[in-house]
Amino acid sequence: MASLYLVESLDGVTVGDSVALDGAEGRHAVTVSRVRVGETLRLGDGRGTVVLGPVESVGRDALVLTVASVVVEEPPSPSLTLVQALAKGGRDEMAVQAATEIGVDRVVPWSAARSVSRWDGAKVEKGRARWAAIAQEAAKQAIRSRVPSVDLPMTTAQLAAASSDGVVLVLLDPTATERLATWEPPADATEIALVVGPEGGIDGSELERLEAAGAVRVRLGDTVLRTSTAGPAALAVLQARLGRW
Repeated sequence: MASLYLVESLDGVTVGDSVALDGAEGRHAVTVSRVRVGETLRLGDGRGTVVLGPVESVGRDALVLTVASVVVEEPPSPSLTLVQALAKGGRDEMAVQAATEIGVDRVVPWSAARSVSRWDGAKVEKGRARWAAIAQEAAKQAIRSRVPSVDLPMTTAQLAAASSDGVVLVLLDPTATERLATWEPPADATEIALVVGPEGGIDGSELERLEAAGAVRVRLGDTVLRTSTAGPAALAVLQARLGRW
């Protein structure tokens, strides 16, 4: 019962209904996990609904579950977004995986000035799809009812324009004077977006542009974390500050 499998839709499902798990998820459950009749599984739609129940039948590459309970989790407020700069060596992917396990709600790839890695042409959708797949697998592993969305990459100009009432951009900057642990999120914030730079950090001109758009600068502590670590660490701090952990 430690796993969560994803289905396309659980709209209108109630206790006593039968739900089929097929496709790639069904094949994995039957052929890899070797799920058998009578075992209890969790099925989720990735949008907040999770059902739990015993498996009533197993086919060659699919199974059917009888719903014993239904849990619907409302989206959190404020939501937490990770704006992760593209980075080399797969460090950006490591950040996406850990951030998903910790509870991020949305991931935005960022083409920062100092990003060595670049997504151009066909790499844009390929990269986004790769991050989305990582987020989905991490959400399943963490048994999360919601799978984070993964946007197309943003430029710094687009990121600055995204700052608005209710959306707070928080820049992780080791030179900032204010600590994230003592920063007070605005009471009317609907989304907190943590902005993490690449290996070389956030460029000075980018810091100025984002601050002019209303972003706040904070630091985690007295050490400098890798781009793969900073975002997840900051999300953990916010989860505790918001009373979710």
